Amino acid sequence: MSLLEEEGPAGAAADAAGAAPQPLASRMRPRTLEEFVGQEHLVGPGKLLRSMIERDEIPSMILWGPPGVGKTTLANVIANLTKAQFVTFSAVTSGIREIKEIMARAEEARALGVRTVLFVDEIHRFNKAQQDAFLPFVEQGSIVLIGATTENPSFEVNSALLSRCKVFVLNGLGEEEIVELLRRALADERGYGGQPLVVPEPVLRRLAVYANGDARKALGTLETAVANAGSVDGVRTVTDEVLAECISRKALMYDKDGEEHYNIISALHKSMRNSDPDAAVYWLARMLEGGEDPLYVARRCIRFASEDVGLADPNALLLANTVWDACHKIGMPECNCALTQIVVYLSLAPKSNAMEAAYLAAAKDAQERVAEPVPLHIRNAPTRLMKDLSYGKGYTYAHDTDEKIARMSCLPDSLRGRRYYAPSGLGAEARMKARLEAVRDWREGRTETPPFSTAAFGAPPKA
Repeated sequence: MSLLEEEGPAGAAADAAGAAPQPLASRMRPRTLEEFVGQEHLVGPGKLLRSMIERDEIPSMILWGPPGVGKTTLANVIANLTKAQFVTFSAVTSGIREIKEIMARAEEARALGVRTVLFVDEIHRFNKAQQDAFLPFVEQGSIVLIGATTENPSFEVNSALLSRCKVFVLNGLGEEEIVELLRRALADERGYGGQPLVVPEPVLRRLAVYANGDARKALGTLETAVANAGSVDGVRTVTDEVLAECISRKALMYDKDGEEHYNIISALHKSMRNSDPDAAVYWLARMLEGGEDPLYVARRCIRFASEDVGLADPNALLLANTVWDACHKIGMPECNCALTQIVVYLSLAPKSNAMEAAYLAAAKDAQERVAEPVPLHIRNAPTRLMKDLSYGKGYTYAHDTDEKIARMSCLPDSLRGRRYYAPSGLGAEARMKARLEAVRDWREGRTETPPFSTAAFGAPPKA
């Protein structure tokens, strides 16, 4: 079978006589914009993409969205409506040679005044050289490129090609939209219209929830359920029991190596930061039920314990490390409770980002300022030569003082008095703040009160 498949304005050719019947999802593929379900923000009346299609003035574009939301269907609708030559092309099975062949034919068609619309499914699978091969032909108008991808085009499509394409984002279908598609399949002659078949409304809705926004999965599961339905007096009925046999677990939209991975870990982190344990546990469940490595989640909790809790609750880091160890020892699914424990703990812990802020401020100075030598008085002096060069001269051993602290600066001269650590004053960090303020006041001569006396450093202030 050829790697290239051309379709005229009428769409795909009919199956040859005697060919196996097409899957339900293929038979029910919308042929017009009126039949298209979902994506109202793009193809609803008066919307930009719909207007472009109706005027037959489509630009090169990237259709980005999760599986089963209508990317290929939309391309087929365009094929049915456009006056151009329409060519489909798979990034999975084709390479540079096939691209050049199509481009040569598109040039010939352009010379005859015929446009070529090239639909490339899974365009993110093309490497840089393959994507670059499209560039000159898109630029000179030999082809109108329609690329479909489930991956973020910002990362997977070359910037040069992306800049020449309009990106349209397709969303997962809602429950009502999936139910509408299922009802149409039951009523339409291309589906089960006219057949003695009963699918109760609760079963339809359960199937729609299971599909999780994926129309192809919904229709495929319906087809399997109908094929396994029992018959009484010639009428087949899809029951809850039949559907349960056809589905295992809900297909969560989660890709451990893709953008959704980073979106959901971001949602978990920000929910904990916002002291929302309910949301945090939900996003945790989305990750774990989607197959995420529990050690990855545990490592993120360790980072959170320092970045967002810090010294406001020093026990947070200890507990996060303990949970990582528990996950390492027992794995999934047994470690899900330990991860829930740390996620809830971190959500409700007092928050302070002082650790991260201190490091980032110090790192900025380290990167942008002159790297001054270590002050002589705090340099190591293990040899006579070093001592002769005044290494360690003027150093005060803190333990030899009554206050257990010296009034010397340990920063380079250009950074003398620089402040990096700014405690929040929440939780245990309230004591750190009181202690730090007392030390700074004594070191800088603003008070003679010993910095670690009960008067200067006691229990945290009352709320």
